[in-house]
Order: sequence, then C-alpha cells, then structure tokens
Amino acid sequence: MMNVTVYQYAKCSTCRKAVQWLKGKGYEVTLIPIVEEPPSSEELRKLVAKSGLELKKFFNTSGEVYKEMQLKDKLPAMSEQEQLDLLASNGKLIKRPIVTDGKRATVGFNEDMFAEAWGTASMH
Repeated sequence: MMNVTVYQYAKCSTCRKAVQWLKGKGYEVTLIPIVEEPPSSEELRKLVAKSGLELKKFFNTSGEVYKEMQLKDKLPAMSEQEQLDLLASNGKLIKRPIVTDGKRATVGFNEDMFAEAWGTASMH
C-alpha cells in the first residue's frame, strides 16, 4: 500500500474530497494540519520542486489572509526565500491540500489532475 502525506485544513471541503479520493484509490493517508503545523520554508522548497509548479501556485489566493496582506501586489517584488518564509509563517496562506509521496507533490484538488498524478495506488 502506498503512503501519501496530505497537508490539509480539516474544515476545508476540498481537502476532505481529496482525502476521500485518495483513500478510495487505496492510499494510506497521513494527515498534517496545515494551519497548526505548516511546512517549514525548506520543506516547502522541496514540495515546490517535486510539484514542478511555480511557487506562486502554492499561495491560497482566494484566502482572507492573502487579501488582507495585499499579496497580489507584494509577491512579485519578493524573493523566492521571502515567499517561502511567508508561506511557512502562516498555514492559511498555503493553497491546500498539498499531497506528496516523497517523490511528487500536488497542490489543490481536481479529479483529472489527481487521476493523472495519483492514478491508482497499486500502479506506483
């Protein structure tokens, strides 16, 4: 059985859907509460690398904190390290769920993307 780690927010319906989807495919899921235990900037750097996505895709752009901090205007001027430190400082800024098996990582949830990335546990 394949194990995946999911950084999630328990009250987030998208996170719940993602976890159900993974369990339905036979994954053993380790849940990490992203608000109480956000990944460190170093962990985030690794997750971004494993995802193949741009760092900005890891920001929860629809979240209140993102809007309050006016990050849409501020991010372009920030260095990668400043952005990583900012994400690590507040789990509500991080787009969720983040799913990783140690080799790959995905951010957010939609079925097509999950089917492509995580397919069935038995295949990996």
